[in-house]
Amino acid sequence: MNFDLAAIRRQFPVLRPGLHYLDSAASSQIPAPVIAAMDNFQRGGRANIARGVHRLAERATEAYEGARSRVARALNVAADEIVFTAGCTAALNIAAQGLGSRWGEGDEIVISELDHHSNIVPWQILAVRSGVRLRWLPVTQEGRLDLDALPGLLSPRTRLIAVTHGSNVTAAISDVPRLAAAARSAGALLLLDGAQVAAHGLPDLAALGCDLYAFSAHKLHGPTGIGVLWARRAVLESMAPAFGGGGTIARVAKSGTIFADPPARFEAGTPPYVEAVGLGAAIDWRATIDRNAADAHLARLTQRLVDGLDAIDRQRRAIRVLGPTGPRLPLVSFAVRGAHTHDICQMVDASHGVALRGGHHCAQPLADALGVEGSTRISLALHSGDDDVDAALAAIDQALGRLLR
Repeated sequence: MNFDLAAIRRQFPVLRPGLHYLDSAASSQIPAPVIAAMDNFQRGGRANIARGVHRLAERATEAYEGARSRVARALNVAADEIVFTAGCTAALNIAAQGLGSRWGEGDEIVISELDHHSNIVPWQILAVRSGVRLRWLPVTQEGRLDLDALPGLLSPRTRLIAVTHGSNVTAAISDVPRLAAAARSAGALLLLDGAQVAAHGLPDLAALGCDLYAFSAHKLHGPTGIGVLWARRAVLESMAPAFGGGGTIARVAKSGTIFADPPARFEAGTPPYVEAVGLGAAIDWRATIDRNAADAHLARLTQRLVDGLDAIDRQRRAIRVLGPTGPRLPLVSFAVRGAHTHDICQMVDASHGVALRGGHHCAQPLADALGVEGSTRISLALHSGDDDVDAALAAIDQALGRLLR
């Protein structure tokens, strides 16, 4: 199937001449069919879910649970294993609090230098509160998980390996089969932060080999304010709720509370039911685009970026492209000796309308491990094209010509 870039671009209201949006790893743009799905739902009337018995409440409940079923089908898992959250960060915090309620002094969790702060800080908070010990999995200088070091970090007290499925900085994709085998050998669970990988296609979780998986909607052309935590049913049943309140309970008495079964146990308060409609619509919209054709398109653009940065560096002698040379996510981060990443980002936006991300990308341990203060990131999406890549490269070259005088 051909990849019709022009047809895809026509579905994004924000896209216009002079704008080259290359910051989708931070937050993706939203296509018209997703906007319309949420708008149509709200125009039909809002009502809280799983509470009222009037028709609007029943409509809202059906839409919310329908979205859950749609997500589950896309992931090839059971609907009652899907927990809707406020985002990927919220999902990881719910996992940390829920799992951590069972662990204490002497128990160990493996986390990594490659990860986003959202898959580091919740475990650090848990360590302070409960006394669990954190073991750090290092990265290679290529920007991959150093899985050769993993066996030395495992012990009979290892309870969890919590790492990224794909890096938001180096674009490295983790070797999940090897991670899963290591977790099984230690009798531990495997949790994956899937924010960046899910952005380019939801994985088959029945086949992947992990025990918990988290991602957000706003990186896959869906709305903000909603994410997903998936866990095997037995894992969810073993977890304590992170929040209490309406929707999470089976019975409340003065003597105590009996919590509902998952997933309701983890969905306190009024949930993001409009956003759930948007997430379901985003999955439906993405299903209209051939995944193999999209992957090939993005891989070609990614290589064009890498080659272009290498060409600029042959003249400037100051660029370090971060990440592996092999298969990678469609994003490229680079550090420039003698130029601040924020200056680069401001200049390329002003001169060419190129939107990039600069900084440590919420991954300071990774920046420390790689020996860089920060980097500039170019991240692609389904609507990205050669014109975006060429504009970015021209703008970067021009900016470095001024900054590296």
